[in-house]
Amino acid sequence: MIALLVLLSLLFLWTVVSDRLARWSITAPITFAAAGILLSGQDHPVVPLDMDTHTFQRAIELVLAVMLFTDATEAREYARLRGAVGEGRLLGIALPTSLVLATLAGALVFPGTSWWLLAVAALVVMPMDLAPVLMILRDERVPLRVRAALNIEGGFNDGLISPLFVFCVANLVSAEGDTFGDLLLNALKGAVYAAIIGSALGVLASQAVRRALESGWAKPASLRMAGLALPFLTYAASVLVEGNGFVAAFVAGLWYANTVSVIGSDSLDLVQDVSHLLALAAWYAFGALAAEAFADGIALQVLAYALLVLTVARFVPVTVSLTGTDFTRPERVAIGWLGPRGVTSIVFAVLASIQLPQVDADFVVNVTAATVLLSVVLHGVSAEPVARWFVRHPQPEERVPPPDPGR
Repeated sequence: MIALLVLLSLLFLWTVVSDRLARWSITAPITFAAAGILLSGQDHPVVPLDMDTHTFQRAIELVLAVMLFTDATEAREYARLRGAVGEGRLLGIALPTSLVLATLAGALVFPGTSWWLLAVAALVVMPMDLAPVLMILRDERVPLRVRAALNIEGGFNDGLISPLFVFCVANLVSAEGDTFGDLLLNALKGAVYAAIIGSALGVLASQAVRRALESGWAKPASLRMAGLALPFLTYAASVLVEGNGFVAAFVAGLWYANTVSVIGSDSLDLVQDVSHLLALAAWYAFGALAAEAFADGIALQVLAYALLVLTVARFVPVTVSLTGTDFTRPERVAIGWLGPRGVTSIVFAVLASIQLPQVDADFVVNVTAATVLLSVVLHGVSAEPVARWFVRHPQPEERVPPPDPGR
């Protein structure tokens, strides 16, 4: 209860001074992470935060499930951009290549480490999240197609990575006697069950909302609650049948997106606000984790790995995959560089710290904390210079409509 009181008080205080803090590039994620470090990340924390409980694990999973749902509901905007901003190459070529490079970078920096553990680390640190530099999506100095490409990538990469993360973690914690085939079959079953649950509930919810609106049983404003309840309902239903709750929430969001154009985009305002609030709670938990991880300092190996995954492992696949498209070279470079890490990495790291053996958990938490902290600094500092560069060097006229800002 004390933790909840502190979080809500911090939220209120931040909202009343948010614009003032923004002038100093102090964002909400930075504020809540700093609060987590100061209040819950000490030997004798002011606000104890027990992350080892089953309740906490379910809570942190719900954070990602709601975020995946809201990302998927924005597919209505992505459809207008499809084919114009290279999203197929970013998600189908650059993302898998980045994961492979991140795994190889781990093998180079941490020789002798299990390949499964290196794969888990790569899946945790590579998903891109624009929350730490959300202002870049609203900065009209940055070319429209650059912002659109980043928006789409940030919306879909975590949904694609989550099943792989669950599978790789299962291989590290599997009980004796479970073969690779058994684990693969279980992962496929979980994904299939999740897809069925997500599709069924997404379609039913869409039809029920449309029918209620057409018959006058409910007004668009009241239907906001339906959009809020659906990701929680879908996650719970999927977990009950041993499905992947992340996949279920994402699939339900894809189906529910078809309804948004009928009842209005503001019908998602409530669930998006809740998603943002839950994300800030994750940043607070990240602060506590980071303080514990670096209580004795940061190892040079960990810092080197963080630099590699933030630069080479992302920059090379992205710029190469977009070669031959309408993107100019500066635009390809900007997309390759502007890949901040955030809530998705934090949630995966927390889940890994709960499920993995202590040594493996410490490894994942350390590399994630270093990567996210370094990303907040590097991407936060460089976003403004990138925007100014494009002002001095205008790019060819763009031909894609503007996307809605992401989370």
